[in-house]
Amino acid sequence: MNGPAPGAPRRVDAYDKVTGRTRYSGDHAPPGLLHAMLATATIGRGRVVEVLTEDALAVPGVRLVLTRLDQDRVRPPGFPMTGAGYGFQSLQPLLDDRIAYRGQPIALVVADTLLAAVEAARLVEARYLAEPVAVTLDAEGAETVSQGAELGRVARFADLEVGDADAAFAASAVRIDAMFDFAPQHHAPMELLATVVEWHGERLVVHECTQNTGAVRHGLARVLGLDPARIEVISPQVGGSFGQKTWLQPHVAPLAVAAARLGRPVKFVMPRGQTFLAASFRPASRHRIRMGADASGRLTAAIQETRQQTSRHDLFASDYPAVTSRLYGIGHFRGTQHLTRTDVPTPGFMRAPFEHVSTFAFESVVDEIACATGRDPVELRLANDTAVDPVTGNPFSSRHLAACLRRGAELFGWAARTPAPGSMRDEDGTAVGWGVAAGAYRASAAPGVARLSADAEGRVGVDVTGHEMGQGLGTAVARTIALDLGIPAGAVRVGLGDTRQVPQHLTAGSWGTATALPAVHAALRLLRDRLGVPDAGPVDLAAAVAATGRPRIVVEAVTRAAAQSAKALDRLHAGLSAPAGPEYPGFSAFSFIAHFAEVRVTPGTGRVRVSRVVSVVDCGRVASPVTALSQVRGGVVWGIGATLREGSEPDPRYGGFLNTDLAEYVIPVHADVGRIEVDFIDEPDPRLNALGVKGAGEVAFVGVAPAIANALHHATGRRHRRLPIRLEDVM
Repeated sequence: MNGPAPGAPRRVDAYDKVTGRTRYSGDHAPPGLLHAMLATATIGRGRVVEVLTEDALAVPGVRLVLTRLDQDRVRPPGFPMTGAGYGFQSLQPLLDDRIAYRGQPIALVVADTLLAAVEAARLVEARYLAEPVAVTLDAEGAETVSQGAELGRVARFADLEVGDADAAFAASAVRIDAMFDFAPQHHAPMELLATVVEWHGERLVVHECTQNTGAVRHGLARVLGLDPARIEVISPQVGGSFGQKTWLQPHVAPLAVAAARLGRPVKFVMPRGQTFLAASFRPASRHRIRMGADASGRLTAAIQETRQQTSRHDLFASDYPAVTSRLYGIGHFRGTQHLTRTDVPTPGFMRAPFEHVSTFAFESVVDEIACATGRDPVELRLANDTAVDPVTGNPFSSRHLAACLRRGAELFGWAARTPAPGSMRDEDGTAVGWGVAAGAYRASAAPGVARLSADAEGRVGVDVTGHEMGQGLGTAVARTIALDLGIPAGAVRVGLGDTRQVPQHLTAGSWGTATALPAVHAALRLLRDRLGVPDAGPVDLAAAVAATGRPRIVVEAVTRAAAQSAKALDRLHAGLSAPAGPEYPGFSAFSFIAHFAEVRVTPGTGRVRVSRVVSVVDCGRVASPVTALSQVRGGVVWGIGATLREGSEPDPRYGGFLNTDLAEYVIPVHADVGRIEVDFIDEPDPRLNALGVKGAGEVAFVGVAPAIANALHHATGRRHRRLPIRLEDVM
């Protein structure tokens, strides 16, 4: 891997973060700022008969209690999976009397102080006509539909069928048929959902913690009936997101209405408890995996049938087979998906949204096949590797999964593993288990714009399509420019997430780097041309700019993913999602990973500790080694939590969830995390883009859970069919 740029800090934002200089959306405090809080529904389904606001209005400092938006001509934002929406759900609260889920806003309180707003929101009461609530997959009243029948016109959401999986499975010498259940999970990023809205005459300025300022801008324009040119959305730093901040939040438009009525800026920070009830989440799902192999362990067939929770008002489509169908060279594969309507806010994307649980189920069964055929789990995976995408028949743009497995096995010391379950123990009787799993994630990219300026002082400024959520995109951009021009990274200013500069696309799905860096690379080529310097090598930037006779040179580059049409640019400018991949003309593209996990199970108590993990990643060229390493380690830590800790508990009586804080929604702490070793193949993928980069943030999470579960089986002899794995499952 390349070393740091000359004079570059390891992370360009590190100093500001550790010294508290970094400012987030909720830190914006314009003069005259008012504070808002939501009052939310206490039933899971039904109608509001009356909202009682007298006590709330009597709280000193309360300026407004907003219960309906009828007269403000507010419209729903539309749902992105229909192709032209902007909200994480189509439902816009405060437009009518329907209650679709517990925690749905029924009033917005605005006051001089946060304390007054919180107290007044607590005093808002309502009378309801409650209806029976269904919040689980098997609840009475939940309605299940075929995703293929409802949404199959979109290729990504259609059923997937290659060969004749049913016949091949029936004819297989070794057959595994297993059912897996997954609890819902909730995001818990450090930065809470936060919005500050202010009107400057006819111009609406929104400071929003989001990974999609373009959708917030255009979504607000739709909801409020405004020209998007009148709206500015600013989000230079986000304190974690992982999918929670993907689209327009339902509270932003009511805040804009309140700010307009009061003539003052308004700030809202959603309390942690409300994020567990009113924001998106990873839905519950159920997977049946049937897998066949011959006596040698060659995989012959796989059938994956899934059912996923969605809301009553939206069909949040799933995409579970997209990765599992490509992990190995299985010539016969069938994937069908169903959606179950329940009384919840619309679920959403959460890191590796489908791949995490899908791969857990699939890689658990692959491990069973290895045991049933007497093959080493690593060797079985290597024997089933493929250079060709079994779904399309096209080659992969690059695929180094075998190298990940081999290097991971060497670093982990896999050769010392004894295969029999329960055969490895510490001197005190602690059971030791070693497990392995593979993972993959689509290599996508979106249209990107980079506006780059260089001045006679030798400084560079760049504004680019992309958002910084802590993943290190700013560092990757600064490092790319610094290495290209031979200047210190400190001389580079990076602007992200600001609709005032260049068009902004959703940063998600591990396409942030593959979107921003090709645009930056193209802008650098234009800059060198304008300066009349060679296309490569260090540049005396100050002298080159001065030689032009101008104080500053500005260039702008627009890039698209491979073979992407100009329509993608139209969607970018409209704030709509426009990623391409994993299927491109002539090839398919994925990032790959291999995880090796060591667990220790205490005798008697069944306490599980993940003492060691080795992860080796194929994500193309590593554009920023330090931040990529952090991404993968963070993915492994989350994988430990998602496997052994995290699970939301639905409340079948009143709707919503029971564990709505970080005391009861358990996440891993430092003591839960053992040694994590990360390595990269670092082979560029030039077919995908000029810099050869693929994503690392999502794939880091994929496969951690089955590696741990497979290690638990090796330690105890017990297989696991649900997440999270609880103490009673181990005992």
